[in-house]
Amino acid sequence: MTHELTRRDFVTAAGALAGAALLPTAATAHRSRSRGEGTVVLFQGDSITDGGRNRAASEPNQPGALGTSYPLLVAAAALAAHPDRALRFYNRGVSGNKVPDLEQRWTADTLDLKPDVLSILVGVNDFWHKLGRGYTGTIEDYEHQYAALLDETRRALPEVRLIVLEPFVLRCGAVDDRWFPEFDQRRAAAERVAQQARATFVPLQSVFDDLARRAAPQYWAADGVHPTPAGHAVIAERWRRAAHL
Repeated sequence: MTHELTRRDFVTAAGALAGAALLPTAATAHRSRSRGEGTVVLFQGDSITDGGRNRAASEPNQPGALGTSYPLLVAAAALAAHPDRALRFYNRGVSGNKVPDLEQRWTADTLDLKPDVLSILVGVNDFWHKLGRGYTGTIEDYEHQYAALLDETRRALPEVRLIVLEPFVLRCGAVDDRWFPEFDQRRAAAERVAQQARATFVPLQSVFDDLARRAAPQYWAADGVHPTPAGHAVIAERWRRAAHL
């Protein structure tokens, strides 16, 4: 399920982000980069990151390639605020992905792009697919596979900055009592993985829980999983705060 950003929502959210210094300057990029090439930021994950992106568009900073979710909001704000940094944003999120799916495409979709900043949001499908798609992965599988993926990334790209976003859900739509307490345990596992990998961890569940007291959960994620435009703006803002250097 994909929620497209309305023009008003996009302009409002992007404007709120535009003044921030989100990313390292070109001088702090990988030493192996040619002079004049700027920071590469890569977003990885499942449908929340995918945002209906055009997979045929592989070049950085292209609206179709960035999709319609939080990576577009982050990229738009940073590119507007820092036209001198030659920033390059890529989105390689794939709808339906679990950690094992990321692993299968990690070389081509992550390591080969040599990101300076790698942002990952994954975990919802690692539980959701157990409810109706025959997946049997355990919490331990999720944690160990996720940790191994980041360990591989650290070895291949020792200077990369890792940002791990906490998987989250809201109690509405597809999300019911069957999700708990296992989903909460998976959230905790994601935080442990981030700590082990020396990654920046971005809490999201408590943020959305607080927001759901101000407006109905459906306002932020209509089916409990996929954010609305308002929900994506919240993720983008939290990402901005975490990536500020």
